[in-house]
Amino acid sequence: MELSTKSISMKEILDAPLHVIGFEISDISLQKIFGYFLVAKKCCNPFEVLHGGVSALIAESLASMGAHVASGFGRVAGVHLSIHHLKSANLGEIVYAEAKPLNVGKSIHVWEVNLWGKNSLNLGERILISSSRVTIKTNMPIPKNVKDAAVNIKKYAKL
Repeated sequence: MELSTKSISMKEILDAPLHVIGFEISDISLQKIFGYFLVAKKCCNPFEVLHGGVSALIAESLASMGAHVASGFGRVAGVHLSIHHLKSANLGEIVYAEAKPLNVGKSIHVWEVNLWGKNSLNLGERILISSSRVTIKTNMPIPKNVKDAAVNIKKYAKL
């Protein structure tokens, strides 16, 4: 997948923690959430490789966003995250992320989130960095003080 020139404007922040690390979302639909980011110093551990906590943050954020869209924009909450860190991503590399639903139930969703980089010798080849499963509780009541929480994501979701 190539970098999109039509990334969603971060003027309308869809997820504040993703915004902080420079994550660009380029596709939001019922079938997937896709985006990418440049591994910057603020995303790295002391060894200048992507911090595992950042991978977990991305996994939970994308899965939650996907479940939010797939559940009809109801309130969601992560209840379990399982992540396997398989390869490192170095400072300055571009990392891609994609979340896809494995199960969409009335009150529980399970999403798979993969992060990968490109092989520098064969740019078409994906190098899997991490693989996650995220379980999300859905269809929770939305508190009055955040009733407009879905406004920005609704603008960009391809439904």
